[in-house]
Amino acid sequence: MTIHSVVIQKLLSTNAHIGRQVATHHFKEYTYGLRNKMAIIDSDKTLICMRSAFNFISCLARQNGRFMFINTNPLFDEIFDLMTKKVGCYSPSSSSLWRTGGFLTNSNSPKKFRSRNKKLCFGPTQPPDCIVIVDTESKSSVIDEAFKLQIPIVALVDSAMPLHTFSRIAYPIPVNPSVQFVYLFCNLITKTLLLEKKNLQLSNPKIDDREEATKIEDNKRKNNLAKVGITVMPYDKLAPLPEDIEDTKKLLDKLVILKVNHDSGRNMDFENPKSTIDICDGQTFLDMIVNQIETLNSKYGCQVPLLIFDKDDTHDSTLKVLEKYSESSVDVRTFKQGEDPELTFGGHRSKEEVHTFDDGDIFRSLMIGGTLDLLLSQGKEYILVMKSDNVATIVDPNIINHLMINAIDYCMEVTPSHSSNLILTPMNFKLQEIARNQDKHLKDKFKLIDTTNMWVSLRAIKRLIDTNRLKPKKPSISKENDYDQTLLQETNAGPGVQFFDNVIGVSTPESRFLPFDATSDLLLLQSDLYTCRAGVLSRNPARSNPLNPVIDMGPEFEKIGDFQSRFKSIPSIIGLDSLTVRGDVWFGANITLKGHVTIAAKAGLKLEIPDGVVIENKEINDPADIQK
Repeated sequence: MTIHSVVIQKLLSTNAHIGRQVATHHFKEYTYGLRNKMAIIDSDKTLICMRSAFNFISCLARQNGRFMFINTNPLFDEIFDLMTKKVGCYSPSSSSLWRTGGFLTNSNSPKKFRSRNKKLCFGPTQPPDCIVIVDTESKSSVIDEAFKLQIPIVALVDSAMPLHTFSRIAYPIPVNPSVQFVYLFCNLITKTLLLEKKNLQLSNPKIDDREEATKIEDNKRKNNLAKVGITVMPYDKLAPLPEDIEDTKKLLDKLVILKVNHDSGRNMDFENPKSTIDICDGQTFLDMIVNQIETLNSKYGCQVPLLIFDKDDTHDSTLKVLEKYSESSVDVRTFKQGEDPELTFGGHRSKEEVHTFDDGDIFRSLMIGGTLDLLLSQGKEYILVMKSDNVATIVDPNIINHLMINAIDYCMEVTPSHSSNLILTPMNFKLQEIARNQDKHLKDKFKLIDTTNMWVSLRAIKRLIDTNRLKPKKPSISKENDYDQTLLQETNAGPGVQFFDNVIGVSTPESRFLPFDATSDLLLLQSDLYTCRAGVLSRNPARSNPLNPVIDMGPEFEKIGDFQSRFKSIPSIIGLDSLTVRGDVWFGANITLKGHVTIAAKAGLKLEIPDGVVIENKEINDPADIQK
């Protein structure tokens, strides 16, 4: 007996195949027909839909996604309680509280009151990334609200489910929701989430051992940061560049650029650093940085060098990208963790690897091996540190000019979280009021976002060394992969602003903040919405909406290889407001998307979007919907 036969028999034993007396038209593709006036659900189709749903749940769990589990049937309470306790999202003291209508769309100020039959087993403070519903009511407000917020739903659906509700479920599982099947379903969810959690712990085996110490250290750090304030300057208020080009040349000759090249593309199944992925007009982010520096050097006759700080496992791939610049006028130098960071072109590859996590570690990387003294002896005074792959970064002479005029030690580039939060005059902010990561859910809670670019005075770093405020330490070394071990330095950690006295922030335009984190960002960058000239991204002026389209693609598109194979060519999205893609969807060539578009292939079915079509404000579930 095959494994498939065993699984099918297990499904049949739970009565999962027995539908209701009514089978809606759209549900008939999941049924064999009627028997004794009861719809018989195809167990093979149920199994295919379950595989798609659990593949999505697994992918989301690997990315530490937030799940919301909702049960409206008291018969399933014990099963649900057991599952949620095991996966660690259950609170016995608050399980009887239910957020009624608007609990998602109005979650900032919900009212809580009691109900006998409804329980919210997991109510996160942030919007969930996925909602799992076991007993799906035909008029569930949860589904309507999740659809409005574009939150994917995994739900059990029966043969009487109306089309309006069914079409809004991203991963429907056609089944009879018997107690036996719900137990099987919840058991599979539990095993999936625990397996992914175990895999994460195996990839970071010492995290649990250090968890308590890390929490204590984090609390101390947060208390310190709460007292740190910073004055944020509007970009338009910066001192202008000198009129004499020779003065600007002298200014730029005092600048060095450091790219921290540690971010890998593993979340997109790309083993090399993200900075080596072709993102726009055939250029990588490293290409764009080099081209910007090349343009500055050519225009002003200056010599701005580029330092690239690699990890051991990103070093070789970086060198391959930089081979094309061996004859370039830009002085590109690389160093890596695991060796004394002497500025050499590669050097011997070591299997040992040092792990750095904060700004203090970046500053220390300049101390070891005399790098800092070498830069100072060459007349360099400021360093621009690019800590992430913000592909809209611009090397701006106006910023270093303002810093030198005002003798600034440290400057962080920030950008408004929304156009309504523009900084028009210098304003004071606490550091805790500035979002320090690129989580999409944080934009509504902060006025400013840290772009992770910082400008630092090399002499100020030198003073930290001389006063032992940033005392060099012998690096902790690991012979394991960076997923196998995470090492914390015994020193002040966190944002570099806390080390310096004379600090400011500069509020740069929103157009200069475009982080590259997923294939959805790649769709934006490779579309007709952006072009790249001289290493600088330019937005298509034909787009009237100042905001970029919201792109949400399912796990079928999360890998670079899958993303590239599913598009014959990238669609035109100049007139697009939002795009949601779910399921096995394939795009033809010369497609145009406008307005709000949702394309969701039915579970187990392949949906091909033909060449040359224009889709505007439509929800597509099968090819017939395109012609409507």
